[in-house]
Amino acid sequence: MPARATPKSETPSKRDAIIDALMRLASDRPWSDIEVTDIAQEAGVSLAEFRDLFPSKGAVLGALSRRVDKQVLEGTTEDLANEPARERVFDVMMRRLDALEPYKAALRRISDGLRQDPLSMLALNQSALNSMRFMLAAAGISTEGPLGGLKLQGAVIVFANTLETWLDDDDPTLAATMARLDRELRRGERVLERADDLRRLTLPFRAVGQALLDSRRRTRRRPRGYDRDADGEANDPAAAI
Repeated sequence: MPARATPKSETPSKRDAIIDALMRLASDRPWSDIEVTDIAQEAGVSLAEFRDLFPSKGAVLGALSRRVDKQVLEGTTEDLANEPARERVFDVMMRRLDALEPYKAALRRISDGLRQDPLSMLALNQSALNSMRFMLAAAGISTEGPLGGLKLQGAVIVFANTLETWLDDDDPTLAATMARLDRELRRGERVLERADDLRRLTLPFRAVGQALLDSRRRTRRRPRGYDRDADGEANDPAAAI
């Protein structure tokens, strides 16, 4: 009987092969010792193919983060819809750690290497912000409005601090990790509460400042021939985004 052909959907993509190759290498080598040529060879792709998919090994880490995002989001349910916000975020972040479990050994070495490379840490922060935007959305937490950016960066810090404990937590119950996550979330709640109080206190002053700014703008003389509606952009707030 002829062997069954492997469905196309079961064939790992070259992108996935590169991600998996980096994780295997990072399990045994320091982060700084891994070259793109090593990753390409381990993944069975040419350097040209690697370059076409990723500009650097750091970008491969970003792809791993998106893979984990997808896994968590696909497993999101409405079971916690009626739970307090902190419980919902706790659940999502623990599921994210569960999704990272197969890469734990590699992430230990990567984390150690990145501590010596602040520029790479800064670059990866943007990837982390994007991940947390979707993690908070999965938990039913809005990231729009005046405090949206603070919530996102706060979630990144909460997860990063918890990750430090998780990397050294070999207890199957992850008791230390869960305790750390609970503490970090409570601390984050207090920061947001103080930030919201400050925003409310300064609202009257900001309103006065905006009124003065608007008044100055109205008194400025417009250039001759200026047509505010000429191309519609001046009336479209999205044009500035």
